[in-house]
Parts: sequence; structure tokens; C-alpha cells
Amino acid sequence: MSGRCQNFGKIALAIGFAVALGKTAQGREIIGKGDTVVIPLRGEISEPSHLFLRRGIKLAESHEAAAIVIDMNTYGGRLDVAEEMTSSLNRVSIPTYTLIDSNAGSAGAIVALATKHIYMAPVSAIGAAAPVLSTGQDLPETEREKTISYWSALVRSMATRNGHNPEIAEAFMNKDKEVRVGDRLVHAKGSLLTLNAQEATEVVNGKPLLADGIAQSIGDLVKKGNLPSRVVQLRPTGFEQLAFWITALAPLLLLGGIVGAYIEFKIPGATLPGVISAICFTLFFLGHYLAGLAGWEAVVFFGLGVALVLVEALFFAHSTIVFGVVGAFLILASLFWAMIDRYPDQPLVPSTKMLLIPMLNLSIAIIASILVISLLASSPPRYRLCQARKEWP
Repeated sequence: MSGRCQNFGKIALAIGFAVALGKTAQGREIIGKGDTVVIPLRGEISEPSHLFLRRGIKLAESHEAAAIVIDMNTYGGRLDVAEEMTSSLNRVSIPTYTLIDSNAGSAGAIVALATKHIYMAPVSAIGAAAPVLSTGQDLPETEREKTISYWSALVRSMATRNGHNPEIAEAFMNKDKEVRVGDRLVHAKGSLLTLNAQEATEVVNGKPLLADGIAQSIGDLVKKGNLPSRVVQLRPTGFEQLAFWITALAPLLLLGGIVGAYIEFKIPGATLPGVISAICFTLFFLGHYLAGLAGWEAVVFFGLGVALVLVEALFFAHSTIVFGVVGAFLILASLFWAMIDRYPDQPLVPSTKMLLIPMLNLSIAIIASILVISLLASSPPRYRLCQARKEWP
């Protein structure tokens, strides 16, 4: 029994150390109340880009920053990720800005439209956001019509919400869209709309076509936008990429953690199953922490749940099940909590949409664990893992 306590002590220590390491390695920048937070968006728009943007938004809002500035230079990327990024930006309760440093092509143009204010470098362009296949080829005609119809409605709504011209936004997506401002023909149908800095800032009927102005740099934007002069620049790290893969593998990590813990209990003195379980749970919490989902609270509840299960096993195994049941509930609740994507300004009680992915991941892990444990328990005696320590390879 003492060996089992030591093993679970190692688990708790490993989890705590890894999460602390994640906090240090992630380089959480110090943000003060009223600061201007700059989030660089460079290269292809992909899932790690979304994780980084989401982390920056949550940090800025939780520290009551004055504004968020997206420092953008991208030719585009995945439209599904762009939709997730615009959804994140549409939740923001503080002013949002985009500085287009050279390029805001394709999906980048859509993300820029999700911010309240757009500034452009003197030599820069925005637009050409039509959806295409990953190979660069056009979509089949029927699928193209459906996709264009959906995205046109989405960007029009988003542009209207943020004070941009919805006709301009739709022309980024739809080559059959003609754009007029008053009596002036701004863009004839037949091609996708792309605007350079001078065109986007041109005043027509008393209002710029799209961008608020031209800015040479972040500092210039801060001055022209009358933003607080203290600027905090967030930095993406390799951990953003790691976080993407870990969160994607969440069901598999939970499966390894649960099955490893089960085998650890069934084989007194064995260490390998406990180590595997500890690694899986550590990676699970670390990945969701780096992705901006889990915090210390989920880890604390997980540790408390493990402690209660140990108390049940060591002292009350034949008298009560209260400690074990409460501990198991806390463990499952902490795993579930760690996967919920909640923003600082949202209600404490998560919405149904926020619960879908955590419910799916946890359900897959639990069902798979039950199947694996059943197979282990029903295996022939000479292969059964829980018979004796000497049979462990």
C-alpha cells in the first residue's frame, strides 16, 4: 500500500511540475489594466493560429486591457479556422484593431473584418477571400454556390456588426458581386475584390471604403487610434503547436490515463502503469492549459479527487464508498472542466455549444476505457495482468 501512495504522489508531483513548466515556457507576458495588447498573426492561418489568438484574447480581457491589435501578415489559410477565429473576436468586449502589414489575403481578410477598426501599412492589400480546395483549385460548381452563399451571408453580417461596408466584404468572397457607394461604381462584377491601402482608405461619400487609415507601424496605429501608449506584444511559441496536438488527442490521453490508473491499482508495487497514467494526465492538463482552456482550478480538483480515491482505498475500503464516489466525481468533473472553452466575459454556467466537445471527448474516453478494462479482466488467467507482479513484462 505504501508503494501505491508513493506512485500517486509522483503523479500529483508530475502534474504540478509540468503545469508549472508550461506556465514558464509559455512566456505569459505581463499585461496591466489599460494596456494595448498586440497579437501577431503571421503565416498560414491554421489551428495553432487560433489557439494563440484565443489565448491572447482571454489574457487581454481577464487583465482588462484597453484594446487588442492584430498585427497581420498572411496570405490566408483554412476557412474553417478563420470562422473559429472570427467567432472568438466577435466575443471580445474591448475595442479590436487590425494592422495589415503587407497582406490580409483570403482567410486573413475575413479575420480582419471581425475587428472594429482596420489600419493598413502604406504598401499592403486586403481581399480575394473566395473559398478554394486545399490544392488551390476551384470548388465544384454546386459546392461552390453553397459555400459562397453561406460565407457571403456570414461576412456581410460580421462587417455590418463591426461598422464595415457589407458590400465590400461580400465582394471579397463573390466575384459576381458589384459594389456601388452612392452613385459611384467601386467594383464591377466579374472578379474578386482586392483593395490596396490607398483604395481601402479612400473617402467616398464622407466615409473610408474600408480602412480607418494608413499606419506605418504599431506605434503609429497607437497614436492615430488614441490608444494607451503602453504596448504589450504577445509572442507565439512552439507550445501553441504542441497544445493543438495534445487537445486533438484528448480522448486517447484520457484513455491511457484511466487504463493506466486501473492497472496500477490491480498490480501492487508495479510502477510502469502508474507512470504511463501520470504522463497521460500531465499531457492532458498541460495541453489544455497551453491552449488557454484549463487553469489551476481544474488541476486542483483533479488532485483532490485522486486524494479522496486514495483515502477510500487505504482506510475505508470495506466500510463506505462516499470518499471514492466523491473523488471519482471530482476527477471526471476536472477533466470535463479542463476542456470547456470559456471566455472571461461569459456566464459561469457554460452553454450547450461549449459542452459538446468536452462531452464527446470524455464519452469516447470512458467507453473505450470500459472496453479495454473489460478485455483485460476477461483475458485468460496466464495472460491476465492483474494476477501477479512477476507476469508484468
